Amino acid sequence: MTDRVDDTGPAPDYAALTPDVLLAAVDCCGYRTNGQFLALNSYENRVYQVGLEDGNPLIAKFYRPNRWTDAAILEEHAYALELADREIPVIAPLVIETATLHSHADYRYALYQRQGGHWPELNHRDDRLWMGRFIARIHAVGASRPFEHRPVLDIDSFGHQSSRFLLEQGFLPAHIETAYRSLTDDLLGQVGRCYDMAGDVRRIRLHGDCHPGNILWTEQGPHFVDLDDCRTGPAVQDLWMLISGERHDMQLQLSELLEGYLQFNEFDYRELQLIEALRTLRMIHYAAWLARRWEDPAFPQAFPWFNTPRYWEDHILALREQASLMNEPALAV
Repeated sequence: MTDRVDDTGPAPDYAALTPDVLLAAVDCCGYRTNGQFLALNSYENRVYQVGLEDGNPLIAKFYRPNRWTDAAILEEHAYALELADREIPVIAPLVIETATLHSHADYRYALYQRQGGHWPELNHRDDRLWMGRFIARIHAVGASRPFEHRPVLDIDSFGHQSSRFLLEQGFLPAHIETAYRSLTDDLLGQVGRCYDMAGDVRRIRLHGDCHPGNILWTEQGPHFVDLDDCRTGPAVQDLWMLISGERHDMQLQLSELLEGYLQFNEFDYRELQLIEALRTLRMIHYAAWLARRWEDPAFPQAFPWFNTPRYWEDHILALREQASLMNEPALAV
């Protein structure tokens, strides 16, 4: 079951989320704000660092209206708390009078402790081993029970629905629309064959969007600050976005990630068949995500290169490269 609601309609109105409203929301949870706040780098939701009169600043995350039901958000929170209870470094929402999800002025929000850190470069073997151990511990907990209200990473939602949205809403320039339709049909057929080669791999609870930009690193090691995109899928989904470069570079990086991973969890090597398939699905889904959010004024400002003829031409070329990559043997470790 997926409790994702329809978010393809008009852009949610964040105009009413004024400074007074966001500060009052934090005050409603029993804190005394000092009037200072800082908007943080988040587009899907609105996230602020809010100063307090008698303590360290808090992070206030205001959820995008019409994206998730309350049940799906609460399941994200429960997963984060479960990981934190196992002493896995994930910043979980604060529990305030037994609640983690709050509402003020028709906006749903959660509060978090502020946690510093920097994006990891993962340039060294020790860092990749550490990251592999970290993800393995998360997956060990994730495999213990299923999600009931969070989505599944699958070919239909990431591939067919995404490409169909772009075509039906007229985002593709007329001169490449036919090429895009034919190419995505062929690509998703290839993705399906990659899944067939992998076989019946296990689906578990995942972080879901595990790229370096969603990880902060301190002297104590890596941690996640948000599980907003957590979902069900194969374990390799949380690994492949951490590797990059030429094929031999990716094989070395993946080998070291898995060396650390195997210290805390098992790994089904059949999932290596899915890496380029998952990359293809993410590319199609990402373009559709930007298109679905294009009426939100924050998106044209943040992504001015999107929805231009040059963007779509480059997108087609990148997808054609994926067609070739999916015909190559899977990465070996």
